[in-house]
Amino acid sequence: MSKHPLMGSERAPFDGAQSVGKADPAERLEVTVLVRRGSSDALRTRVSKLVAGNASDGHIQREDFAQQFGAAPNDMSAVRNFASQHGLSVVEEHAARRTVILSGTVAQFNDAFDVDLQQFEHAGGSYRGRTGPVHLPDELSGVVDAVLGLDNRPQARPHFRSRPPQGNVHWQSSRTGTTSSTPLQLASLYDFPAGTGQGQCIAIIELGGGYRPADLKAYFSKLGIASPKVTTVSVDHGKNHPTGDANGPDGEVMLDIEIAGAIAPGAHIAVYFAPNTDAGFLDAVTTAIHDTIRKPSVISISWGGPESAWTEQAMTAFDQAFQAAAALGITVCVASGDNGSGDGVNDGADHVDFPASSPYALACGGTSVQAGKGAIAKETVWNDGANGGASGGGVSSFFALPAWQEGLQAARAKGGTGALQMRGVPDVAGNADPATGYDVRVDGSDMVIGGTSAVAPLWAGLVARINAGKNSPAGYLNPKLYKTAAGLTDITQGNNGDFVASAGWDACTGLGRPDGNKLAGTFG
Repeated sequence: MSKHPLMGSERAPFDGAQSVGKADPAERLEVTVLVRRGSSDALRTRVSKLVAGNASDGHIQREDFAQQFGAAPNDMSAVRNFASQHGLSVVEEHAARRTVILSGTVAQFNDAFDVDLQQFEHAGGSYRGRTGPVHLPDELSGVVDAVLGLDNRPQARPHFRSRPPQGNVHWQSSRTGTTSSTPLQLASLYDFPAGTGQGQCIAIIELGGGYRPADLKAYFSKLGIASPKVTTVSVDHGKNHPTGDANGPDGEVMLDIEIAGAIAPGAHIAVYFAPNTDAGFLDAVTTAIHDTIRKPSVISISWGGPESAWTEQAMTAFDQAFQAAAALGITVCVASGDNGSGDGVNDGADHVDFPASSPYALACGGTSVQAGKGAIAKETVWNDGANGGASGGGVSSFFALPAWQEGLQAARAKGGTGALQMRGVPDVAGNADPATGYDVRVDGSDMVIGGTSAVAPLWAGLVARINAGKNSPAGYLNPKLYKTAAGLTDITQGNNGDFVASAGWDACTGLGRPDGNKLAGTFG
């Protein structure tokens, strides 16, 4: 039986990682196989109408999506037959998500996909991985778009920053006089429309950590608002698992829930927990998008990593999932990263964070807000330097220039501008500076947290309020935001490293931060 490399599936070891031997052949694992869409052209046509602003037939319903745009039954059957031939079990399949999850041993998957799974060690730990591409037999060539989960390296990182203690030298020298805000205070500064997001569902994607209901109850009680309904959804065996480390993933989980929940306490907050792998991350996203029980109208994602750390098959799979979200009327808000124009890659080049760089995501960058007497006195790009963090932004090396960004320029800190040739990041922004950050409660302690992780749930809560106010989903915001820029306040001071804020769109804060009531009018 001949096998062929799956395009875009090539993997290389982590920088500095070394193989210490073959993976245990008896180790059991689960792998996500993504099947091609049955009608990709039809979905692209439908989404292109949304981009053009003339989608007269509106958003499709989840219940109809699988039939119109899901995987074809014959393709799903082909994967099942392949699994049976190699002794693999089908543990889950979902036509709308185009997903078949297979279970088996390392030895079985090595044989099925012609890979050689190894155990790798690096400075940050160890993982099971592979080098080179996945291989598919003739009968699956063109049928399967991606095979994820053979490699279980940590795929993404949370984008939050805790505020240093007040005795910190950096704090004393450059942050004197700054203060934090509750999410409600910031919503007031940004003139968010009234409302609670009643009747909406906000999906939050988490790849580790957890929350304690007692902390949430105490936090919302202190704010003087009703606690939102919070539901845990397990994906690929992911669990709500608080670690007790406020500076670990618990900080991310609590920040996301508390900001989104404070802005939209009438909304149902559904937290999708999954393993921090490419398969787990994608499965959490597609589970939320196609959840016919909770039906989220907005998704908040505060995890990501530089595009260079992803396989092409994974980035394409996420992008296709976000296209589906657009067709369903779901807004996907994604943090743009906390490491400025380099995105934490130490090669001297510019990098953008994914999945924020998908054109179908609303990429959320960061600002620093100085306020007094209930009003904003000054707002600039968040940039605390290489170690303190800065708004992620730049130009994608993978995604083509979307129609709604044509003609835009990226201004550089060293002078000069260049016309965008590829997707520019971010789209919008909001307060992210830990020094002017958000009052939150994590693992029993009150603390202040910033980072672009805070901006994604902030925008998600705003969208939930807007959706509730007009009783219909705003959906895919990007095309309309770029067409009018109404409801956004431009940020024109500061830089994130290699890029500088400028009039209009820039690669630090996008089109600017929200002016909530005006934005609600735009989508009313």
